Amino acid sequence: MNVYDFDGTIYDGDSTVDFYKYCLHRKKTLIHFVPSQGWHFVKYALGMIKKETFKESVYQILNEIDDLDSWINDFWNQNLKKIKPFYLNQKQTDDLIISASPEFLIQAACKRLQVEAIASRIDKKTGVHTDGINCHGERKVARFYEIYPEGEIDQFYSDSLSDAPLAKLAKKAFIVKKDQIIPWDQYQPGWKSKLIKMFLDRSFLLFLVVGVINTFNGVLFATLYSMFIENANLAFIVGYVTSLTISYLLNSWISFKERLGFMKYIRFCLSYIPNFIIQNLVVLVIYNVLHGPKLLAYCFAAIIGIPITYLFIKVFAFGKKKT
Repeated sequence: MNVYDFDGTIYDGDSTVDFYKYCLHRKKTLIHFVPSQGWHFVKYALGMIKKETFKESVYQILNEIDDLDSWINDFWNQNLKKIKPFYLNQKQTDDLIISASPEFLIQAACKRLQVEAIASRIDKKTGVHTDGINCHGERKVARFYEIYPEGEIDQFYSDSLSDAPLAKLAKKAFIVKKDQIIPWDQYQPGWKSKLIKMFLDRSFLLFLVVGVINTFNGVLFATLYSMFIENANLAFIVGYVTSLTISYLLNSWISFKERLGFMKYIRFCLSYIPNFIIQNLVVLVIYNVLHGPKLLAYCFAAIIGIPITYLFIKVFAFGKKKT
């Protein structure tokens, strides 16, 4: 049999996201769930809760949908057209779809496509995972063998490298990017994909949290020092060094979970040199040249160098493995 991931692979987009938007559009009062769901997303992004917990917060909207099957039917009336042509052209009757999206949503689509589907088991009334586990990564393999103990995969298609466990089982595996089909072992993520992956990494999100604290510290200390140091640039430098030390401690403990070390601190400080130069130039331009407020200069300087700083810290300061 041939096995396919669903979202981004044979479906152009994310069906769960599309269904969520469909529900909010159809029943405006469901928007009252959004603040709680947003907070759950933040906690998930920061590693405070599991993916299952976050998804269950999204599926809370099911509690206020009286005729879910009717909604799902109408949703696929509108969205089945997003099934990609490449799949429709090669579809076979023994195809199997395996997806992390909710079973009640994916199976409704696959029933129309006349193929079998395996997906995350979500209670249609409560939105809770009935088996407690999202159908993702290694879990897809377990679910596959649960239903097909002797099953063999001829060809496997996915848009994500997270499906490598299933790809390893297949005689042939392919990565699907938009309408492009690439043999799995020949796929090389482009620089855009690598950059997106790097900045969607949890350590970057934690770095941003630390960055907010560091930004506040930098502005606070620079402003405080400027009360005693007449030269604004010198006050900024002293404030910068103070906030940098605090930043090293927080990034070690929170963002990269590394033990403290003198050489790491030195590499961390060196990683900030490009950021230091950029920030000083910003202060010079805004305060000395344009004669803007000191507070505005400090704020712009603290914010503008974040992406560059993260790259240097990740690769140079914390990128080396322990020996």
